[in-house]
Amino acid sequence: MTNSHTPAVRTESVWKTFQQEAEEVHAVQDVSLTVEAGEFTALAGPSGSGKTTLLNVIGGLTRPTQGQVWVAGNEVSEMSNQELAQLRLEQVGFIFQAYNLLPVLTALENAEFPMLLQGVDPAQRRERISELFERTGMTGLEDRRPGKLSGGQQQRVAVVRAVASRPALVLADEPTANLDSTASAALLEVMAELNRDLGVTFVFATHDQRVMDRSRRLVRMVDGRVDSDETRAG
Repeated sequence: MTNSHTPAVRTESVWKTFQQEAEEVHAVQDVSLTVEAGEFTALAGPSGSGKTTLLNVIGGLTRPTQGQVWVAGNEVSEMSNQELAQLRLEQVGFIFQAYNLLPVLTALENAEFPMLLQGVDPAQRRERISELFERTGMTGLEDRRPGKLSGGQQQRVAVVRAVASRPALVLADEPTANLDSTASAALLEVMAELNRDLGVTFVFATHDQRVMDRSRRLVRMVDGRVDSDETRAG
């Protein structure tokens, strides 16, 4: 995790431009944003607002066209592909709309996979996963493969996978999009508890009102720009 005095994320004048046939599309336009360690922040907006593109730039999945990005104090804009891959492994957890679990692995094996790549000791891996499965209501389901889990259970495994390696931040792209209202509410409660109890930093890209309502900071994006930035108590 990042030092509490170092922002989890900082962007400065970030642009991301895509070429579509003869036209340039500015998906992200001049975004400067700081997310402190321990925040529970939502980037909100309709499709095409730039929220997912900004999340991908922050996570090093795509490079900015202009501007700079820092993750846990590391300036990532000029990193090599290998350095970016290492940063993502060590500092960033990802939660995707489609869960992205490996179907041939059990829930436990999926959850511990990033720690396996990091070389974390097997006993330590199992201890962390055991604690997080208990926190997320997944105890007893460790040996099930994704095909034998509900959508909500699969997304809980994805949450555990994202936080188990203790990254500086977790980026969640529409994590509730494929879940019904009951599973969505339960998942949000799990993530809010991990944020509150363990200090996990979450940044969401969402158009789900329930995620916006639970976030303590709401950054609204329109046409690739930050339209409003509201911090709430709680």
